[in-house]
Amino acid sequence: MPHYLDTVPSSGISRIRDMLYSVKGALRLDQGDLSFDAPDSLKTAMHRAIDENRTHYLQTTGVPRLLELLADKLRERNGIPVESPDQVMATNGGVHGLCVLCQALLEPGDEVLVPDPEWPSALNSVLTARGVGVRYPLDESRDWRPDIDEMARLVTSRTRAIYINSPNNPTGGVLTRDDLQRIAALAIERDLWVISDEAYESVVFDGAEHVSIGSLPGMYDRTISVYSFSKTYAITGVRLGYLAVKSGQIRERLTKLLFLTASNVSSIAQYGGIGGLEGSYEVVEQFRRELQARRDLFYAGIQEVAGRVFSGRPPRGAFYAFLRINPAWRPADARVRSISWAMTEHLIERAHVGCVPGVDFGQVGEGYIRFCFGRDRAELTSALHSMQALFSATRSV
Repeated sequence: MPHYLDTVPSSGISRIRDMLYSVKGALRLDQGDLSFDAPDSLKTAMHRAIDENRTHYLQTTGVPRLLELLADKLRERNGIPVESPDQVMATNGGVHGLCVLCQALLEPGDEVLVPDPEWPSALNSVLTARGVGVRYPLDESRDWRPDIDEMARLVTSRTRAIYINSPNNPTGGVLTRDDLQRIAALAIERDLWVISDEAYESVVFDGAEHVSIGSLPGMYDRTISVYSFSKTYAITGVRLGYLAVKSGQIRERLTKLLFLTASNVSSIAQYGGIGGLEGSYEVVEQFRRELQARRDLFYAGIQEVAGRVFSGRPPRGAFYAFLRINPAWRPADARVRSISWAMTEHLIERAHVGCVPGVDFGQVGEGYIRFCFGRDRAELTSALHSMQALFSATRSV
């Protein structure tokens, strides 16, 4: 008899990583990984933790000092009325947080509205909890924001929650305050939870505002917010995230799951998080400014070297270029099941440029491709030059 996990699809991102291990000199614009070094305050704190032998079991939900700092951060930077550090829980990265959250919140058959396109782990976390993902489309003409009225029409008696991700991976779309107020009104009217994935909260451009929906009136009671140190502090390999949860019942379930899945988050990672939070926030602002410069460099280069192949406006948040592929493009062998996958394989095999097919993020993403412009300028420039050479030689459009 098939196991229910057999129905949870694997992400194409893992397949692409495997492909790139065999590519010499691969340009890694596929992974959502920044090239920045971690802040010194964070690294020093991890070194100190090792030197002081802080390598033993800890509290299941997190080191008290870390939770205190996070509660302060959530109140001051996000405007979420966290009442005590007990309402914050450390996780083994944002992926772990989202996965255990879905298990704590959902019953088998519960529906969750999930954007399309969207990071694959969001839907897969719902499926792993034996829930049902119901896709609501994001619209490129609306800067990759949803039609809230269309979202409302998807709500049924089985709907348990709305999942939002702003800034969004892969599109870079940023929900406006008005969008969030309308989603909040829908959640209150229909008595729904909101799962708010804010992994890219610190990465917004061109004056865009990041708003935490949990800060809106009446919403902290029904919002569970998911955060990650990975993108903010450029420590994707360290694995440290956290949840803001008011409901005591959900926190009790989460405590069980945290113990079962991790016992406790790495002690070294947590002490590093303390160092990062106690250090200056200016380093995060420096990261954001440099990411905007890299975004502009990449988009200027794409227009110059491959403007007839790709199109799309620079995003207002996150660090991904989600570009539309010219429908007239075809690879030389013309065996096209998916334009997104055909272009991805073409770029990896012929230009050694890593990227991710848009369809891996949902059916709305078919015909698009995602590049990460969080890599250093030299790697971005090399990738642009490689694509220029490829498309100049093939003249495939």
